Amino acid sequence: MPKQISAARRSSMVGLLTAASLALALSGCASYDVTAPADARADAPAADVKAKDAKDTKGGDAGSDVDCRKAKCVALTFDAGPSENTNRLLDILKENKAHATFFMLGKNHIAERPAEVKRIDAEGHELANHTWSHQILTEIKPDEAKRELSRVQDEVRKITGKTPTLMRPPQGRTDGTVSEISKELGLAQVLWSVTAKDYETTDSALITKRVLDQTKRDGIILLHDIYKGTVPAVPGILKELKKRGYTVVTVSQLLSPAKPEPGMAYRP
Repeated sequence: MPKQISAARRSSMVGLLTAASLALALSGCASYDVTAPADARADAPAADVKAKDAKDTKGGDAGSDVDCRKAKCVALTFDAGPSENTNRLLDILKENKAHATFFMLGKNHIAERPAEVKRIDAEGHELANHTWSHQILTEIKPDEAKRELSRVQDEVRKITGKTPTLMRPPQGRTDGTVSEISKELGLAQVLWSVTAKDYETTDSALITKRVLDQTKRDGIILLHDIYKGTVPAVPGILKELKKRGYTVVTVSQLLSPAKPEPGMAYRP
């Protein structure tokens, strides 16, 4: 089972310390490390903090220089694309000067839409991994889970020259084994705090309401650019978030000056 910890308090979870932990182990629910974005920032190595502060004093692109230690940030993420809706979504994000993290699927998505993958990267968004075929990683063999992730890594690198450093396990289901595989592949795991459940409705107004009702500082919003009602909801979501004083960022921007730690699960 996940346990919320900060990096400063992070310690080995190997061993059975109590009867409760023994019960968890017998049930097959392995522990893995979880930390919140604010804790990750607070525990960032001094060198990373100094580098971030030095970069910020030089100015430059406002999106890359946002400091979520000071700004009221929320990360916007999209799963399971790219799709036929992605170019319209990218137009909306450009119009609103907002950046997002795209957790992309391989089969029927990255493999079929390399142009969209290139555009996501070219326009300053974050490329991330959502497995090749959306298999539940905790329900398949470790070698198969590794292939699900590594195939996306290879394909994105082939298309863009960049290798993702973030992954989102399908349905958010992870465990100690998945964490170890992620660590081996250089991938941090990203969960979420806001979901519109846009897979069950095409009502854009409802999607907007669900997002806004749940959003708090340092939140991570989960949406899907594959569903009909989602992209039309994005302009209203961005407008209201701005009105409420939020800065919309990528996941890595939310964590900065900390850098995503392979194997770690990030959850607000």
